[in-house]
Amino acid sequence: MLADSPSVTRAVESLPKAHLHLHFTGSMRPATLLDLAERHRVRLPASLTSQAMITLSPDERGWFRFQRLYDAARACVRTPDDMRRIVLEAAADDAAEGSRWLELQVDPTSYAVHVGGITPALEIVLEAARDATALTGCSVAVVVAASRTRHPLDARTLARLAARHAGEGPGTVVGFGLSNDERRGDTAEFAGAFDIARDAGLACVPHSGELLGPGHVEQTLRELRPDRLGHGVRSGEDPGVLERVVAAGVALEVCPTSNVSLGVYPDLGRVPLRQLVSAGATVALGADDPLLFGPRLAAQYRSAREDHGFDDEGLAGLARASISASRAPVAVKRALHAEVDDWLAGSCDEGAPERLAV
Repeated sequence: MLADSPSVTRAVESLPKAHLHLHFTGSMRPATLLDLAERHRVRLPASLTSQAMITLSPDERGWFRFQRLYDAARACVRTPDDMRRIVLEAAADDAAEGSRWLELQVDPTSYAVHVGGITPALEIVLEAARDATALTGCSVAVVVAASRTRHPLDARTLARLAARHAGEGPGTVVGFGLSNDERRGDTAEFAGAFDIARDAGLACVPHSGELLGPGHVEQTLRELRPDRLGHGVRSGEDPGVLERVVAAGVALEVCPTSNVSLGVYPDLGRVPLRQLVSAGATVALGADDPLLFGPRLAAQYRSAREDHGFDDEGLAGLARASISASRAPVAVKRALHAEVDDWLAGSCDEGAPERLAV
């Protein structure tokens, strides 16, 4: 995938792609956060009021600070209109960066207290996803995520809710995840929730293999039988585990900026992106929580080019992988793969497309 000679470099913003790892609150524009904080009279930590990327230590203290900041941002989301705004703006920002299919991850429990329960909370997001699809050109589906910090029975409740709204197109639930600190909870105890989701035809997409190493990835493969891993980047530390990931066809949602911001790797060049791809892993790049970490989706592709030497063909391969690993309908995948081929065959793009005014 390395270019042997100088070649055309096309704008990564115009490369059609799918975005499979973006959290609801973490997708917010900084300006939106400030607006909501002022409207609801929430005092924000100083680090959330600047545009600088937040960098944290890789230990539990660093994660605690991340969670505190995330919770502070989430506390600003108080009304159905707030929730709809976040979805619409996330879709518009994704569309401006070439994302044609977005699977937005949300834990309805976090917003239920303000809107009358977990069912209304999810339905607000799903309705907004349908509206955003029509307005922005980026199709938006939803991944319902449980938290490792709550009881496994809560995860089962969310899995049943997700199953009731399962579907194949925009504005439906297409996956079920497990988020928060990988060091919390017993992975095996969440297997029942994932059985419910799997029986409903949902993609199983738990977080694993970012804060913890390949041993945690191996456990997650065994206990939860995932279709994708949120992160999974540290599977590369054990060739045997990585081989099992590849053999099982489990895609990795790799979020380079998140890895560096959380201190997993010292810089973007040390994220083992090429190692994973060279081993045959299906890698879908994601932005994770750009509200806290700064760069959005296109920057992850730019890093693949600048820090890892991926040429345009290599970037197209990453985009194709993201589309293949998504839960987009088969016809949509086929059309998006054709768009990637067109991008690769076309001439150099002049700059990024204009941001949608949403």
